[in-house]
Amino acid sequence: MDALLLSRIQFAANISFHILFPTINIALCWFLVYFRLRHSGATSAADKQAWEESYYLWTKVFALSFALGVVSGITMSFQFGTNWPGYMERAGNIAGPLLGYEVLTAFFLEATFLGIMLFGRGRVSDRVHLFATLMVALGTTLSAFWILSLNSWMQTPAGYKVIDGVMHAESWWAIVFNPSFPYRLTHKLLASTLTAAFLIAGLSAWQILRKTDNAGTHKALRAGVIAAAVAIPLQMLAGDMHGLNTLEHQPAKIAAIEGLWETEKSAGLTLFGLPNEKEGVTHYAVKIPKLASLILAHDINAELKGLDQFPGEHPPVAPVFWSFRVMVGMGVLMLGVSWWAAFTLWRRRRQARREQPAEQGRPSAPVKTVPFSRWQLRLLAGMTFSGWVATLAGWYVTEIGRQPYIVYGLLRTADVVAPHAPGMVLATLIGYLAVYAFLLVAYILVLMYMAQHPAMPTPEAPQAPKAAEPVGGPA
Repeated sequence: MDALLLSRIQFAANISFHILFPTINIALCWFLVYFRLRHSGATSAADKQAWEESYYLWTKVFALSFALGVVSGITMSFQFGTNWPGYMERAGNIAGPLLGYEVLTAFFLEATFLGIMLFGRGRVSDRVHLFATLMVALGTTLSAFWILSLNSWMQTPAGYKVIDGVMHAESWWAIVFNPSFPYRLTHKLLASTLTAAFLIAGLSAWQILRKTDNAGTHKALRAGVIAAAVAIPLQMLAGDMHGLNTLEHQPAKIAAIEGLWETEKSAGLTLFGLPNEKEGVTHYAVKIPKLASLILAHDINAELKGLDQFPGEHPPVAPVFWSFRVMVGMGVLMLGVSWWAAFTLWRRRRQARREQPAEQGRPSAPVKTVPFSRWQLRLLAGMTFSGWVATLAGWYVTEIGRQPYIVYGLLRTADVVAPHAPGMVLATLIGYLAVYAFLLVAYILVLMYMAQHPAMPTPEAPQAPKAAEPVGGPA
C-alpha cells in the first residue's frame, strides 16, 4: 500500500474513534438538561431523588466521553499538518476560520460551564446548576454546527474563489450555510439523539438485568426508549431529504450507493448483491423494479445517472454500497426495537390506569416496577452501542463517497497528501490502532462498572465547617 492509501486509512481510524464520543455527548447533555428539569419540577421526595440518581450517573458518563472526545480531537488536528499539509495550504483560508469559530464559541462555552456542571451541585443554586448544564449542552451543539459546516462545505463547496490555486472566502454566509449543511446537521443531531437514547436505554436495561438498578435507572430507561421511538422516524424523513440533496449535488455518490453502473430511467432498487467494480456489475443482485427512482427522485420515471457518467471520478463502490446498507439496516432495527419497547410502556401504563381502584380509599393493585420482559431487556442491552454502528456506517458513506476528492470537484485527495515513506505511515497507523483499541475496551468496561456499581449522589449541600474557637477558650 502506498502513502496515500495508508494516510487515508490512518485518518479514517482517527476520525472513526473520535466521532464515537461527540455522537454520544451532543445529545446526552440535552438528556441531562431534561433530567435536571424533572428534578427541579418534582413534587415528591421520591421522584426528586430518582431524577437526581439519573443525572448523577449520566453526568459521569458524559464527563468520561467528553475527555476522550477532546483528546482524540487534538490528534485529528495534528494530522492536517502531518499527513495532509496540501489541504491546509490550499483550503486553509476557509477551513482554519471555521475550526477557529468552533474553539471560540463552542469549546470556550463548554470549558467555562463544565466545571460548574460537574462539581457545582450543592455549591451553587439549582437554577445556576441547571443553567450551567444548559450552556454545556448548547456548547456541544455549537461544536457540531461548526464542524459539520466545514465538512459539508468540503462536500458541497460554495462561497469561495480560487486565486493562484488557493481558495479564498468570498461569502461566509454561503460557506457556512452551503447546500448540504442543513440536511447534514439535522441528520447528525438526530443520529446523536438515537445514539444517546439507545446507550441510556441499553445500559439501564443492563443494570436491571444485573440487579444493580435504582429508581433513577427506570426513569432513564423510559426517557431513552421514548426519545428513540420519536427520533427514528424523524431520522428517516431527514435521511430522505438528505438523499434528494445528495442526488442533486453528488450524483456519483448516489450511483455508488445504489451500485448503479449505467444511467437508466425507472431504475430498480438493489437491496443486496455483490458489487464487482472491475466488471461493472452487481452479482446476485436482489432488486425491486423502479423503486430507486421513486425513493431517490420521488419520481418513478426519473432518470438516475450511473457510474458510467463519472469515469475515474467516482468513489470505490463496495465500501459505500455496503456501508449504506448497514446504516439503513441498523435504522430499521432501531425502529422495530424502540417502537416495541415504547408500545410496551404505553400498554403497561394503560393497564396500570385500569387497575386503579374504582372506590376511593381502596388500595390499588400492585404495579410492576419494570414493564419489560427479560427478553426485551436483553434486546435493549444488546442495542446499547447500535448508534455507534449506524453512525460509523453513515460516516463512511459520506467520507468515502466524496472520493477521489477532499473538496468535492475542486481538490483531489492525492494532490494534498504528504510524501511520507509508506513504512512510517504504517508504523504510526499500527500505534494509533493499538492505543484506540485499548481506550475503547477500557471505556466500555468503565461504563459496565459504573452500571454495576452505581454510586449514590452525595448530599446536595456540603457541611459547613465549624468555626474555630479563639485561642484561650470561649469568651
